[in-house]
Amino acid sequence: MAVPKRKISKTRGRKRRTHWKLKNSNSIILCSKTGQPHLRHRAYYVDGVLHFKGEVLQQNK
Repeated sequence: MAVPKRKISKTRGRKRRTHWKLKNSNSIILCSKTGQPHLRHRAYYVDGVLHFKGEVLQQNK
């Protein structure tokens, strides 16, 4: 079985994973509270208010 000669750093592994993305159309959904389309598992703004998982995270004053 192959064994790495050196440890791969966290940075190097993270650089490799930067291209992993949500690619299919199932990644865009409508919010149940605001009705706005947004990417799954991401916070999004509606009229200057930050929403995540159907809750308000931050409001502009």
